This record gives sequence, structure tokens and C-alpha cells, in this order.
Amino acid sequence: MPIPDYQTLMLPVLRFAMASETRVADVAERIANDLGLTPEERDELLPSGRQRLLHNRIHWAKFYMSKAGLIASPARGRFVATEKGRALLATSPERIDVALLMQEPEFREFYRNEGATAQQNESPATATVATSARTTPEEQIDAAHAALQAALRDELLQRILSNSPAFFEQLIADLLVAMGYGGSHKDAAAQLGRSGDGGVDGIVNEDRLGLDRIYVQAKRYAPGNAVGRPDVNGFVGSLVGLGATKGVFVTTSTFSQPARDYVKHLSQRVILIDGQELADLMSEHGVGVRSYRAVEFKRLDEDFFGEE
Repeated sequence: MPIPDYQTLMLPVLRFAMASETRVADVAERIANDLGLTPEERDELLPSGRQRLLHNRIHWAKFYMSKAGLIASPARGRFVATEKGRALLATSPERIDVALLMQEPEFREFYRNEGATAQQNESPATATVATSARTTPEEQIDAAHAALQAALRDELLQRILSNSPAFFEQLIADLLVAMGYGGSHKDAAAQLGRSGDGGVDGIVNEDRLGLDRIYVQAKRYAPGNAVGRPDVNGFVGSLVGLGATKGVFVTTSTFSQPARDYVKHLSQRVILIDGQELADLMSEHGVGVRSYRAVEFKRLDEDFFGEE
């Protein structure tokens, strides 16, 4: 089942915090058991891959409730329900969410970044405010990053298709060198687009010493024109004829499922790079892109404040 959003988790987190002093990891385990989450769901990570999704949502549920005075942290990494939190649970609320927390002046000051004095004559938060905060800050950051990456990916592929085949060959050379293959740009460019060996478009060194070679095939296809198994089979046949064991097939479009299934059981190592992965590799290795904005996030250094 889907992992509940952090607002839905507030009530069970507060209930566990009322029972005894606890930790996020312990609460996560108990909630996962109550929800019947599978091992895969328990281990699901944020898109950044830096934290488990369930742990992250429980952390923010706890953090927001602490800002409303419902939870206190008596020791490092531990938390417990306050008297205010216990009093709220005594009313048997059906749900605890941002709209409910906004009834507390100290939480309004934190959440809306406004002074409590300016809020004295305002009504409690509307449902609109509550429903606008279903995801944690990390999830919002990851979602925004993913949207920007998707837009960049589409723009890169459009620009590649609008340029010449020679430009595409140079792009592949630049990318392989940026990834650590092919030696120098000059060497890689000289070997790509010069082979003429049937289904092979070029050869690059796997390392700067040229101890092994990788054969490359590149097809600049428009979106929707997938590379099928016959094309990949022709490339593999060329590798066999050349006695080669490693190949990379790059396309600006996609590969059909039969083509992908075909390369899984070959004695040769053949990597298929479709348009999406090509654009992602270009972004990752700085080919055809440049940084225009860097945002640094900091978190508390627990070791700095430890007095043990």
C-alpha cells in the first residue's frame, strides 16, 4: 500500500509518543507493522536516495507537532508527547494535520513566518492551507528537481535532433571522454564515425592506455521511432565478426522490448543507451549543459552539540 503522507502520520506518531519516550526508527517499525508494509515499501527511498521515505515523513510529522507544542525532545534523537499533546489525544481527534496545528499561535508564527501579534485577529487556517502541504520539504525539493531535469532532458534531445549527424558523433565522443573513456577528445573523435565496419560506427578505448576497446553504434532517431531487435542484432553480429566483447548502442529515441530482452543473454557485454539516459548522462557529466544556480542545504550537526 502507498505510504501515508506526513499529515496522515501525525496522529499515530503522537499516539506512540504518548505511550513512551521513543525514536523515529522505532515508530517507523511499529507503523510499518500496523500498515502491513512490505519490505520493499519499508525500504523505499526519497528520489534523492538519501533517506527512507517513511522515516522522512515521520520526522516531519514529529517536527511540525513539536512546533505546535504537542511533542518535546528530552534527549538527542528521542521524543515524547507533551501535556498539550496528551490533552489533544484525550479529545479523540479523527485526524491531526496542518489545519489543526494552525490553531496554535506558535505554530502559525513558524509555519507562515509571521509574528503572533499579526495573527491574533485571524481565523484558523483554511482547508486550502492544509491540502497544500501534503509532501515534506525534501519531497517538494526532489519533485521540483525531477521536473527541471525532465524539461532539460526534452530540450537536450530536441537540440540534438535539430543538429547534424556530424554534431551527434562529436557529442558522443565528448560524452565518452567526459565519462572516462576514449583517451583524449581528439582520439575519441578520430575513431568515431570512421569505422565503416557494418553495424559499427566507431571504436573508443576503454581506458587511456588502450588495454581494451569498446565498439559504438549511434542512431539519431526521432521520438516514436524505436530501435528494434534487427538493428541491435546487426550490431552484435558486427561485434562477433570483429572478435569484440563490449559494445555500446546509443539512440536518441528508445529501444523496443525485444531488443532489450535480446541483449540480456549475450556472451558479449552490450549496453543500450536510449534518449532519456543519453540526456541524463549529458547532464550528469556536464556535456551540453552548464550550471546556472546552486542551492546548498544544511542540517544540524549533532556531534557539535554533544557534551558527552
